[in-house]
Amino acid sequence: MTYRQRLSLFILIDSCLVLASLIIGLLIVKETLVEMPSVLAISASILLCHHLFSFKFHLYNKDWAYASIGELIIILKVVAYTVLITFIIHFILFQSIPINLFSIMGLLHFFFIGGSRFCWRVYRDEVMNKKQYKQRTLIIGAGSAGVMVARQLLKSNDDHLIPVAFIDDDKLKHHFDILGLPVVGGVDVLEKVVERMGINHIIIAIPSLNKTILNKIFKECAKTTAKTQILPRLEDIITGKVSVNQFRDVQVEDLLGRKPIQLDIECISEYITNQTVLVSGAGGSIGSEICRQISQFKPKRLVLLGHGENSIYSIHMELEANFKYREIEFITEIADIQDEKKMLAVISAHKPSVVYHAAAHKHVPLMEKNPEEAVKNNIIGTKNIAEAAHWEGVDAFVMVSTDKAVNPTSVMGATKRLAEMVVQHMDTISQTRFVAVRFGNVLGSRGSVIPLFKKQIENGGPVTVTHPDMIRYFMTIPEASRLVIQAGALAKGGEIFVLDMGEPVKVVDLAKNLIKLSGYHIDDIGIEFTGIRPGEKLFEELLKADEVYEQQVYPNIYIGKSSHIFLDEINEILALFESVEKDVLRDILLNLANKKAEGNPQPVMTM
Repeated sequence: MTYRQRLSLFILIDSCLVLASLIIGLLIVKETLVEMPSVLAISASILLCHHLFSFKFHLYNKDWAYASIGELIIILKVVAYTVLITFIIHFILFQSIPINLFSIMGLLHFFFIGGSRFCWRVYRDEVMNKKQYKQRTLIIGAGSAGVMVARQLLKSNDDHLIPVAFIDDDKLKHHFDILGLPVVGGVDVLEKVVERMGINHIIIAIPSLNKTILNKIFKECAKTTAKTQILPRLEDIITGKVSVNQFRDVQVEDLLGRKPIQLDIECISEYITNQTVLVSGAGGSIGSEICRQISQFKPKRLVLLGHGENSIYSIHMELEANFKYREIEFITEIADIQDEKKMLAVISAHKPSVVYHAAAHKHVPLMEKNPEEAVKNNIIGTKNIAEAAHWEGVDAFVMVSTDKAVNPTSVMGATKRLAEMVVQHMDTISQTRFVAVRFGNVLGSRGSVIPLFKKQIENGGPVTVTHPDMIRYFMTIPEASRLVIQAGALAKGGEIFVLDMGEPVKVVDLAKNLIKLSGYHIDDIGIEFTGIRPGEKLFEELLKADEVYEQQVYPNIYIGKSSHIFLDEINEILALFESVEKDVLRDILLNLANKKAEGNPQPVMTM
């Protein structure tokens, strides 16, 4: 139906309803004093005034399938002004005041016009929605965000969700209706409500929710058969990236009981903006995210160094597309950090002021089988690029390390610990500020458990976990990258920075959550315990007991003390490692990484 056809239909219907209110009013009051000329004058004036005020208040432009209190107020205004002006005209022309007639006529006028409009919404809600298959949806959170979600879903004819109730822990809201939907109780009754009301879908609509509470709510949702989703991030809604009804699945990252680290923008900008920055391992999970976040600070030049040409090509194309208006020069360097001459040539050619060293072999079981490769990449590679940074006068060098470097039981952890020693030694002889950054397992990175678990779930299970008591610290890729960037800004030289990662998480609980987030029950997929792999331990540490400074140097960031540096022993290993049997080399690496110095280690820096 065109706009003209719709307008003509509304004018015709409204004219009939307005005249009907007058006729019925006359019949009710039986006003004998109202003569025919008076009736004709009332009819003409009330029709004219109604249509004039309807146009003035845009009554004919409303979509009445979505009628609400706002539209009701507009109808009230139209009726009130129409009756008032008609009353004044009648008084001027006939000097009579049939108050009873105008009172009843006004009430009928409001009832007929309002009823004709709102009956369409009732038809849509009660008939059309029932004809279409829509999933009965429970909204957790009866605040402004929850109401916004409910209103949007009620308006949308194409959406497959129909809201039926709210859940909210605010007891003052219980037993009230919002937009016609009842607030049926708190999260503690969620499971019963889902079963009783036949809920198919749950939407968590509380933008200010902290992750600890979200974890609690999700556990209650996981007890039901309903699919659980969450409101898009508020900043994405405000910036227009997504609409309020584009709900997303709850992700494992949402359930980490820790707020993401916030950056000191001013401090970082001072040493990145308009500078040349080099990132080794730029094609990896951490390295590529470091590149993305560095690009937001408008460096003059960003050098992407990596061994794998495909991954470097991928991140280069992404950065070129996303930051093409930032006037940043992105330079690619395909090189192996084990090549000493190449590292010196690259650093010399680009003369970066900051180097982020993220290139490393990180896979624990693979390095157990190939300890010589771990030595080449993690120790020699770090030594090569660190020395090149020293010779070329780089301002700051930030090495990405791991919690597995603490009391290491694996070759990977041992080589990273020895690489830390190399970096700390370089700080004592160089004008360059050398630091290391330790963090735990990174969700979603290559080789992490999340991609493995997801693939196993897609294949129907089972999900394999090494041990029921295995616990790990987890963080997101953006969090890890922010820590590395912030460390460069805080660096004075020689530090080991550590993120306060909250409470460690049981890997088996992570697996259970991921199964539920994928829409399955644990019994459907199953969890199989395979036993601890070579080099693994049940729990990880971020710092040894004698390494910790209790005071945070930045919110959620701690700094470690320097332990003894066994530089001569490291040089001996580098001279002989290729001629040593793998098992012997593994023992040598672990013994040195766990060796304690005679006497108490002294801090090499003060805070």
